[in-house]
Amino acid sequence: MALLKIAHMGHPVLLQPAGPVADVDAPEIRALIADMIETMLDASGAGLAAPQIYRSLRTFVYHVPASRAGDGEEALSPRALINPEISPIGQETMACVEGCLSLPGLRGTVPRHAQVRFGGWNEKGERVDGEAHGFHANVLQHEYDHLDGILYPMRMNDFTTFGYAEEFSRVAAHS
Repeated sequence: MALLKIAHMGHPVLLQPAGPVADVDAPEIRALIADMIETMLDASGAGLAAPQIYRSLRTFVYHVPASRAGDGEEALSPRALINPEISPIGQETMACVEGCLSLPGLRGTVPRHAQVRFGGWNEKGERVDGEAHGFHANVLQHEYDHLDGILYPMRMNDFTTFGYAEEFSRVAAHS
């Protein structure tokens, strides 16, 4: 396995829709997913989409660390979704404080659907379908957006919540 270079804001690959994975069972896709998981964990990320590592493919990896699992949520080990489909369940939304490995050091509050249905293929080439809420739903929507060339600031509606994570932490410590 190898650590991969992460694309940063401004690189065109981040702003373009990604193409489908033609063969979800291909050895090179499995190797790519293993490298993406290693890179995500090394960078302390919760997710990583193929466009973030300069690959225009509709796949991402993610996990739900125990520290991020909320009410009624389970921690999830690292996994992949290849050629994912995501759709909202109901109209309820939640405010999510998000960061991104492609926008290091920044945070902002993004409105997201509170619950989603998801489907696609996993890292073993098996069909997976399910429902997610809380942080799990948040990370799925964030990574799915990368596959459509959308970065989280494009979803924000209140830029008073956008800034450097370090500065927000400093202000919170003095409040």
